[in-house]
Amino acid sequence: MHVTRRDALGLLGTCALGAALPASLSAHAPLPMPRAGRLRQSVARWCFTSMPLETLCAAGRDMGLAGIDLLDEAEWGVPKQFGLECAIANGFGSIARGFNRPDHHDELVAAGSAMIPRAAAAGVRRIVVFSGNRAGLSDGEGIVNCVAGLRRLMPLAEQFGVVLCMEMLNSRVDHKDYHADRTEWAAEVVRGVESPSFRLLYDVYHMQVMEGDVIATIRRYRDMIAHYHTAGVPGRNELDDQQELNYRRIAQVIADTGFTGFVAHEFLPRRAPLESLRDAVTVCTV
Repeated sequence: MHVTRRDALGLLGTCALGAALPASLSAHAPLPMPRAGRLRQSVARWCFTSMPLETLCAAGRDMGLAGIDLLDEAEWGVPKQFGLECAIANGFGSIARGFNRPDHHDELVAAGSAMIPRAAAAGVRRIVVFSGNRAGLSDGEGIVNCVAGLRRLMPLAEQFGVVLCMEMLNSRVDHKDYHADRTEWAAEVVRGVESPSFRLLYDVYHMQVMEGDVIATIRRYRDMIAHYHTAGVPGRNELDDQQELNYRRIAQVIADTGFTGFVAHEFLPRRAPLESLRDAVTVCTV
């Protein structure tokens, strides 16, 4: 069964926290701090809804995280209470309804114009956006349309120092018909928008499913990538020896590019959630 971000919100929310966490973690005992690394790491909130956000923030801080990913506006301030930041905010539009269709532009621009100043005021510097589904559009049409819509938001985003990050997703397994399903397609949008306030969210899991060649792709598009997501392939689970990617080497390459943003873990834990997260943090501490 292939689980999407929205599916898992309901599925994981039914898990009992007490069954998932050792007693020491339930009592908020600090986890061992990994050695200092070159990457700032984060975690996607939606993958860990079996526990309160405050619990995730406290445990994440103690294991060396610097942020929490994909929060709604009402949650933006919570990570600050634990010395963390909202690494990237849930944005406007949806996976299926994005910038690749001109008839969506007015709605998206209005929503973005309202959100960008509020995000900046809250210290949130990245917002996720989507291409939308193809629904019959050619690749060329999708690029032209995305560029036209996103350019309308760039003056405001630049003014407030906020970066809109288009997430690339696989259309083979999880998000059928999604347009931004290859790095080069999304890179053409970046070239067309021509603004430091528009960059890419490179999801290692999704791009391994679609095109592979992860390390070479990261090196090639390093200047266009503002945020990373991780998960094991196949299955979108832990970064362990049951999946095919060498995440330690991937983390080393990201760090070697001089990347200063966040590498965020967006996997669906099959084991005790915080143990799995701590293992992922350790793997990517380079």
